[in-house]
Amino acid sequence: MSLRLPSIRSIAAAAALSISSLPAVAQGGMNMAPAGAKQPPASPRDSVKATIAGANISVDYGRPSKRGREIFGGLGDMRWGMVWRTGANKATHFTTSKTLQFGALAVPAGTYTLYTLLDQGGKWMLIVNKQTEQWGTEYDAKQDLVRIPLTVASTPAVVEKMTIEVTPAGKGGEIAIMWDRSKAHAAFLVK
Repeated sequence: MSLRLPSIRSIAAAAALSISSLPAVAQGGMNMAPAGAKQPPASPRDSVKATIAGANISVDYGRPSKRGREIFGGLGDMRWGMVWRTGANKATHFTTSKTLQFGALAVPAGTYTLYTLLDQGGKWMLIVNKQTEQWGTEYDAKQDLVRIPLTVASTPAVVEKMTIEVTPAGKGGEIAIMWDRSKAHAAFLVK
């Protein structure tokens, strides 16, 4: 009995069939996410914490990205004259362990939500609202504690992801909201 060896053509055909049946990831598609994998959220949650003059201050917010869009005055929920949720998704929460004095306006120790009244002329207002745990678009003006004037300036470069900072400044601190080419900020003293 003689043995027949496979021909080179049949070996090549079998190899080609084997390669074509491998999953796409094994064929060099390393950048492809596996089926059913979750994409990172478009506006991930972030937080900032600071201790300034003995006050523990924290902000929890959603960080939307610019992604080539016109932001202030351009997005549907950020048109001039509108109240913006100051972030994305769930309302932005602001907590302080001591009273903060913004000029003549006081924010007692507690947890609040932050909104921003956008004005095309640059007269923005930071709204500190007593309602908490709501979705960001569920704004109730009757729950406003104070409306704090913000100083609006241009940033030297585009800020891709919206950022909130709380930093020491002078005899107190400053809260700043930065996105696109805008920085809106207000100084405070700790009482």
